[in-house]
Amino acid sequence: MIGRREREGPLMRNNSHSLRKSRIVTAVVIGVLIGCILAFFFPNGFFVPSANRHLPVARSKTQEKSAECESSDRVNMLKSEFVAVSDKNAELKKQVRELTERLRLAEQGKDQAQKQFLALGKQEKAGPFGTVKGLRINPTVVPDDSVNPRLAKILEKVAVKREIIVALANNNVKEMLEVWFTNIKRVGISNYLVVALDDEISKFCESKQVPFYKRDPDDGIDTIGKQGGNHAVSGLKFRILREFLQLGYSVLLSDVDIVYLQNPFDHLYRDSDVESMSDGHNNMTAYGYNDVFDEPAMGWARYAHTMRIWVYNSGFFYIRPTIPSIELLDRVATRLSKENAWDQAVFNEELFYPSHPGYDGLHAARRTMDIYLFMNSKILFKTVRNDANLSKLKPVIIHVNYHPDKLPRMKAIVEYYVNGKQDALKPFPDGSDW
Repeated sequence: MIGRREREGPLMRNNSHSLRKSRIVTAVVIGVLIGCILAFFFPNGFFVPSANRHLPVARSKTQEKSAECESSDRVNMLKSEFVAVSDKNAELKKQVRELTERLRLAEQGKDQAQKQFLALGKQEKAGPFGTVKGLRINPTVVPDDSVNPRLAKILEKVAVKREIIVALANNNVKEMLEVWFTNIKRVGISNYLVVALDDEISKFCESKQVPFYKRDPDDGIDTIGKQGGNHAVSGLKFRILREFLQLGYSVLLSDVDIVYLQNPFDHLYRDSDVESMSDGHNNMTAYGYNDVFDEPAMGWARYAHTMRIWVYNSGFFYIRPTIPSIELLDRVATRLSKENAWDQAVFNEELFYPSHPGYDGLHAARRTMDIYLFMNSKILFKTVRNDANLSKLKPVIIHVNYHPDKLPRMKAIVEYYVNGKQDALKPFPDGSDW
């Protein structure tokens, strides 16, 4: 018995020791679980100061205000960027329109060059001496009625063989205008048109059954057209004539201080881009001459030969609808918009100045009209009326461009050439009184 108890004693002690270990492990596990639960639900501990309990709320409010400020600033910045982008977009659209127009003109010029090449035909060898002649007549542009449909309809009714006389007029030249169109009608010319620069001239032309065209409102043109004097109005024609040429019509541009005695269309050559009357008073000055400049200090080389010609008159010229003609109008109009210059001087400079470093000259064909058929008033009053033979000639037109007393001289010209009053021109001096 004693031996059996001794064998059981150690076993019982081992079991009780294992039981105590398992309880301790269980208690530790339970404590760890409780700690995890408390840590999850009370991350800041049990004893947090009351002030700190409101920090998250205050912080969230501050963040909201900061977000609102940032949002407002962002909106303002986006608005500013939108305005800047809109302005940039408008500028880009303008540039696109300008480039498109340039491209269209370039393509048009390219087409004309191709047509000119086709007109020349295949390449050929030069012919015998004295038989070779270059191309003189540039091809006309393709008519584009979309440029001004209203004007296109008017020209379709008024023009003859796509040719027309055009004059610009405002109320300041009303009396001269009446002498102008009265003699045009008397000669039997039907293809003429007055570009009315104000309402008074429109009404006046309508009352006299004179074909007229009133342009659409244009501040840049209307101010000068309604109030400008003779030279100011004269400068407008280069901008206005462009549409006529784009529509495919040849224009005989005429100032209103001109008396028509014959139909000018019967006396044109039509072989050049520009065919103009001259301010020259004899064959040398009108058609050109060799003017020798003398500089004695140069010794053996004292004489220098120069070529001179008196200017074309920008108040009476025939212009064909060609690329060089339109380029001429563009050049003159552009310079007049930037320079305080006389339109006639600019007109001649662009026609005659050759290409040189920094400048590309205009490649336009030109012809000087017969000075005794298309006569200026200097030739009439200084030469013709004092010459028995020349006074028997009947000019096509007489332009009173050299004298300021235009209206009385115009009436005297009508009396002399139309009514046969032989002394009608005598009261007037060769030049002017001032």
